[in-house]
This record gives sequence, structure tokens and C-alpha cells, in this order.
Amino acid sequence: MQEPTRTTERYARGLAAAVAAVAALVLAANATPAKADDPAPDRRHTAPAEAAVR
Repeated sequence: MQEPTRTTERYARGLAAAVAAVAALVLAANATPAKADDPAPDRRHTAPAEAAVR
């Protein structure tokens, strides 16, 4: 029969899991796709803004 785990052990495991999860989320949030060698052309509108309002 297994011995029951102590409360401090359970909290320590939970804290370690939470730290690992936060570290994984931070690393995933900072991961960016590689930059392309040839960037896409500028896709801004060429017409003046007042012409688009009319």
C-alpha cells in the first residue's frame, strides 16, 4: 500500500509544474517566425485619404 504524500510535497510539485508551465508559455510567446529575405512590397493605399471619404 502506498504511503500518503505530505501536503508540502504536493504543493511543491504543483508549484514546480506551474513554474514549468509559465516558462513554456513565455518561451512560446517570444518565439517569432523567421524573417523573409525578400520582404513583401508595401501594400499601403496610394489614393489620398480625402478621396476615399467621398
